[in-house]
Amino acid sequence: MKHDRNLHSRSPRNSHGRAKRVMSVQQALEWAFRVEHAELELPEPPDPERGQGFGFGLEYVLMQRAALGCKIDGGQYKVGTYTHEDAEVIAATVAGIPDNLGGKRMAIRVAELARAGLTPDWMPGAVPRCVPVEMKRNRHGDHATTVVVGTERVLSRGKWRTVEVRACPVTYRPHPEQIIAARQAYSDWRKALNWVQNGLTIGGMLRDLQLSSELPLSTPWKPR
Repeated sequence: MKHDRNLHSRSPRNSHGRAKRVMSVQQALEWAFRVEHAELELPEPPDPERGQGFGFGLEYVLMQRAALGCKIDGGQYKVGTYTHEDAEVIAATVAGIPDNLGGKRMAIRVAELARAGLTPDWMPGAVPRCVPVEMKRNRHGDHATTVVVGTERVLSRGKWRTVEVRACPVTYRPHPEQIIAARQAYSDWRKALNWVQNGLTIGGMLRDLQLSSELPLSTPWKPR
């Protein structure tokens, strides 16, 4: 049996020679927040006089790691528990999502979804349908509610009569704007994950994890 040495040489190793765990960025986030229970520590509120925003960038995370002897101190709210160092690094990086990608609000969103093991709801299979605005029920069943939109004069049995002209108000459910908003929110989340992935990969801050290049699908609502 032929032994493929190149196959084993490609396996990433940590400083102790152990093979690193390879994960996608979404898997790494879920591991950090859901399994390791990493805390999301956000930057201080902005200073209006200095024009500071919420996102403080990857360089802050790098400086923090260097200042703390290559360890992010993200567990100050934990008592008697241990959080893996890589999970703390991931949480600190998420906290640094810049303002142009959603800043503090997006950081919270990314962490919450990861903690729940969820992907943003992009409304799979949603198609706007024309439906009555309101339904009512009587002994004959369900009927669409109608409203008076005018009157007409009609000749009935030799007499002119005034009759109501009624119409059924309709709407679209789900509304097209709801679908667009949900899918835009998914795209914004994916962009934030891409930023986190790039930051962690370029920064080389993870000890025991290796991030793959895999990202969530960019447009899962489009047929492949």
